[in-house]
Formats: sequence, C-alpha cells, structure tokens
Amino acid sequence: MTTSTQIQLASRPTGEPTPENFRTVQEELPELKPGEVRVQNAFISVDPYMRGRMNDAKSYIPPFQLDETMTGAAVGRVIESASDSLAEGDPVLHNFGWRDVAQASADQFTKVQDVPGQELSVYLGILGMTGLTAYAGLTRIGAFQEDDIVFVSGAAGAVGSAVGQIARLLGAKQVIGSAGSAEKVELLKSKYGFSDAFNYKDGPVRKQLRDAAPNGVDVYFDNVGGEHLEAAIDVLNRNGRAALCGAISQYNNTSREPGPDNMGNLVTKSLRLQGFIVGQHQDLQGEFIEKMSGWLTNGDIVFDETVVDGIDNAVQAFLDMMNGANTGKMVVRV
Repeated sequence: MTTSTQIQLASRPTGEPTPENFRTVQEELPELKPGEVRVQNAFISVDPYMRGRMNDAKSYIPPFQLDETMTGAAVGRVIESASDSLAEGDPVLHNFGWRDVAQASADQFTKVQDVPGQELSVYLGILGMTGLTAYAGLTRIGAFQEDDIVFVSGAAGAVGSAVGQIARLLGAKQVIGSAGSAEKVELLKSKYGFSDAFNYKDGPVRKQLRDAAPNGVDVYFDNVGGEHLEAAIDVLNRNGRAALCGAISQYNNTSREPGPDNMGNLVTKSLRLQGFIVGQHQDLQGEFIEKMSGWLTNGDIVFDETVVDGIDNAVQAFLDMMNGANTGKMVVRV
C-alpha cells in the first residue's frame, strides 16, 4: 500500500488563518483501477486566491470543504500507471493540490514537457496560471498598447513581476511597481527591468505613485486593492484601464473597508475598471505559451521562486505568502 500525506481544512478562518485551521492526515491509497495513474508530486502551489476558498461563500470557484483535502495546482511525475495515455516517469500537471501523492483517472492529469534547465515548478509559475494571468490581464483586460505607462501593485510577487516584464517587452514607455520592502524595490529595478518602483510602507501610496508617475498611468494592474486602487484612480489618464486581478490587502478583513473616495474620476476621465479570472481566458493559452517560451529561451524574462521544502510545511508556506514573505512564486517542494 502507498500512503499519501494530505492537508485538510479543519475549520474556517476568521480574519487571518492560523495553523489550527488545518490538519495533516494520512490516506492509504487503493490499488490502481484500469485507466488510473499514481503521481508523486514534485511541487505544489500556494496562492492568494486560496484564502477566499476557505470561506463558505459563493464565488467563481467552490469553497474548500471542511475535513476534505484542499485542491490546487501541483506538478509531479507518474510513478505507477494503469493507463495507456500516461507512462511511468511522465511529468504531469494537475489540480489535486495539497498532498504528496495523487491518484485518479489519467484524464485528470495533463502531460507536460521537461523544460531544459528548469524545474517542473515552472509550470506552476511563469509557464502556468501565473504567467497566463499576467499576460491576459495586461493585454486583454488592460488593453495594453505600445508606449503606455503601466503601474503594477504587488509587483514583486509572481504575477506582478511577470506583468512588468511583459509590459516592458511589449514596448511600455514606463513601468512602475510597488512592493513591501527596500530589497524588493531594488529587485524590481535591477532584475525585472521596472523603470520606477517604491516601497508602499514608506508613506502614503497616493503621494508616492503621483511622484513616480508625473505623466499619469494608462494601465493599472491591481493585485492589492484598497489604498493602491484609490491611488491608481487618482493618476489614471483619460481612457485609462485597470485590470483587477486581486485584492490581497483585504482578504483577511473581518469588517467592511471604505471604498475609494475618487470614483467620480471613472466618469470624468472615461476610465474602465474590470475584474477578471484567468480561467475565462484559456483561449489565449497557445499565444501565451509561444511568446513566453521564446522570451524564456532568449533570457528576456527572468523569474524568482520562494521554495519551501516538505508537505508538512505547506500551511506555513501559505501563511508566509499571505504576509508577503515570498519573492516571486511561492511553491512547496514535496
């Protein structure tokens, strides 16, 4: 028998999650049925959107169920197969998430290719949902055009750092980012090629953004919400666009937060604010993979990962990510 170590949601958090909201269980996996495969995970993904799934609330994706193993993106290799479509050793991407060994019908796993010089975790980050989120949000939702000025909040995270680099490669006039430490600000400018960046903890975002963008902003990519969104509405130029990807500053709120005080700008400057979910833009996958693969091969795009070792440390990795401890994509190496 093979044992699978899995992380379950034991109780729904109020405010910021704690380790007590989770439990680790062991499950004995049965013999494979015809058509099934068993996969040893190499990496699992922890992402901000998972915080919303811990609430019992209707959303674009069903909430995690109590006392059930949490799902999410993971990548690994087939270690046993009773399927003609997947063989032992094949690398696969799947959504069974927080476990070290996954077992199911082969059609629930997607075969991927090893990328020379890269770990399989690349499919959880820049070549996966993270990269597609950045590309779709900037090009389709933000309707990016050459010579646009772009502002990205949470720019040192996995999505934000990708947005800034894609904007630069597509011909942005200026790319501005915000981050939560001096080290991350320096990284944005020295490694990711942002034109300007600031530490949102150094003072009011409104003032810092206005100083960084004297000519305004054409596209705002929002990962943070709250004060950042309000500041962006201040400086968006006429016909400016905001792609609303996330609002991590508000995910643990237990009371309603006041909204931006400058919504009248949407009318006077003909602004467009649009939220989006990456799953609604899978038709861009082929175009995205072609471009991103070329950029990676040529060294035009770089990325960081914050890697935490061990399935038993997955919960702490998630909690740390929610508090900004990661640079780039946070993954758990199983």
